[in-house]
Amino acid sequence: MKEWQPEIFKLSNGLRVVYLHTHSAVGHLGVNILAGSRFEEPHEEGLAHFLEHCIFKGTNKRKTFHILSRLDSVGGELNAFTAKEELVILASFTNNHLARASDLLADITLNSNFPKKEIEKEKEIIIDEINSYLDSPGDKIFDDFEANLFGKHPLGTNILGTKESVSGFTKSDLENYLHKHVYAENMVVSYVGPEPPNKLLQRLEKDFAATPISDKVNSLNSFKGKTSFRIQVPEANYQNHSLVGGYAPGYLDDDKNAMMLLINVLGGPALNSRLNLSIREKYGYSYSVDASYTRYSEIGFWSIYFSTDTKYLKKSLKVLMREIKLMREKPLSDQQLKMAKEQYKGHLALAMESNSGLMLSLGKSVLLFNEVDSVAQMYRNIEGITSADLLRVANLYLSEDQMSELTFTVG
Repeated sequence: MKEWQPEIFKLSNGLRVVYLHTHSAVGHLGVNILAGSRFEEPHEEGLAHFLEHCIFKGTNKRKTFHILSRLDSVGGELNAFTAKEELVILASFTNNHLARASDLLADITLNSNFPKKEIEKEKEIIIDEINSYLDSPGDKIFDDFEANLFGKHPLGTNILGTKESVSGFTKSDLENYLHKHVYAENMVVSYVGPEPPNKLLQRLEKDFAATPISDKVNSLNSFKGKTSFRIQVPEANYQNHSLVGGYAPGYLDDDKNAMMLLINVLGGPALNSRLNLSIREKYGYSYSVDASYTRYSEIGFWSIYFSTDTKYLKKSLKVLMREIKLMREKPLSDQQLKMAKEQYKGHLALAMESNSGLMLSLGKSVLLFNEVDSVAQMYRNIEGITSADLLRVANLYLSEDQMSELTFTVG
């Protein structure tokens, strides 16, 4: 695979810029802020997500319509999302409109004025979003699982917040959260596209010059107090939904690569994953079964999700536990390990085909670690994993005494 060559620059105010040149006619630009929901105070649950919505509602020089039309009118896209650790504002556009995109992203990041009428309207929209999520057990189970896993720690709170918390937010709350987290040292601008780096930096210098400077560090409130649980609640409509999982290594842990490969073998996106071949293909118990591994800075969690008819629920869980036990007890053969690594590298290569995805990945890497691994380094990390590593990590994180289970049964 062709090696990428991202570069990291700094603007005069210290704002970091990660740049990757492509030959596409389309550019992708993102503002990455270390201001996700884990940085909220107890009384601010859902505020980061509320801010994400409200930055589109007006600035000192643009009203909502002008913000929403600025890129859409030339065929571009403007969006944003909130995660547990980062808040990201992003744009995709034909690169002749880079100036338009950069100016717009800087304006809504730095100059949002949060009109009261628009704030009240957005509360209703987010409450409707919360209701929609509550009406979908296949989505709700993931948030409820994290809530039980991380308890009252901010990693356990719902990114959307609650109806009560959202209803109480004010313009002052938004301004305070923005001022607390939006400063040069706490942000990264990421770009993937054809613009030469010198021209890009000139543009960003102009548009982001007003970004505040601070010497403070947005420190993490590390998670402590691990627990496990077995919960069944009657919250499903037609199918039972089940999520099994537990704690896992974070981004800073050397075991993260072995854990990723382990989960990929067990139930990753490939049709030949062990759980798909057993629960779906061999027994026909479930339409789909998926394993995932979510990483935060200092900790993460793994999970396996499936939905099934009541008569297959216990049988599905039994097969799932048997496959996990095999991962703890039987090492992969040399051939199986080789195939697993090749598959994992292929998944990475496919992910890198998306330039918008690359832009997000580069921004997050620099935001959290101030560096980007080369493709060669990623592949070396994968090749360095042994069967003994997988067995050790499986026994460390997939043991039954550390495993948790949440099931929504048909009420």
